[in-house]
Amino acid sequence: MAFELDHLFIYTTVGAPAAEQLIQFGLTEGSANLHPGQGTANRRFFFHNLMLELLWVHDAAEAQSELTRPTYLWERWAGLGQNTCPFGLCLRPGSQPAEGVPFPCWDYQPAYLPVPLSIAVATSIHVLAEPMLFYLAFRQRQDTYSGTQAEPLNHAAGLEEATRVTLTLPQQPPFSPALQAIVEAGLIRIQAGHEYLLEIEFDHRLQGIHQDFRPALSLILRG
Repeated sequence: MAFELDHLFIYTTVGAPAAEQLIQFGLTEGSANLHPGQGTANRRFFFHNLMLELLWVHDAAEAQSELTRPTYLWERWAGLGQNTCPFGLCLRPGSQPAEGVPFPCWDYQPAYLPVPLSIAVATSIHVLAEPMLFYLAFRQRQDTYSGTQAEPLNHAAGLEEATRVTLTLPQQPPFSPALQAIVEAGLIRIQAGHEYLLEIEFDHRLQGIHQDFRPALSLILRG
């Protein structure tokens, strides 16, 4: 496949207290990040082929700065619980990488990334009813990292490899060309519903796990 899902994020309240529910369920928390100059922070959970990120704004001024404003990160977080989509989807090169990016994009160079690294952000970023879409050409599977770059991948819940991602969106198609391209590539599925919801299936559901984290998080994990 030319492209793969690298990580998924969900906007949360400050400090992501909902992460404690993930820990109680049996997930092992990995390292956290601050994003200097961008005004966001996170808590993260890593699996063999992707990462789940709980993201919030910790510095409103940075999030609304001239550099960060075009990402609409502030508007998406400030609109939590309203009509804005609380999710983000990040892609990376696949096992048979193709040249270019899978959707129309522009280069975002935040202060926390060393030159010449950048984030390819979909031009549909202003469509707040859809997930934020972006691409990191320098990323790879989590289970290929070693040493100081390695994150905990073993979870008491037994979840290892994400095998399906489904988004429930209140809006009806047609979707933006960027989102449609990801659907057509088989990276995610979209279904209609009354509220935003992210469902991640692991290991082809061999264990029969079904854990719903609503209302704390718009998230269901299946394994």
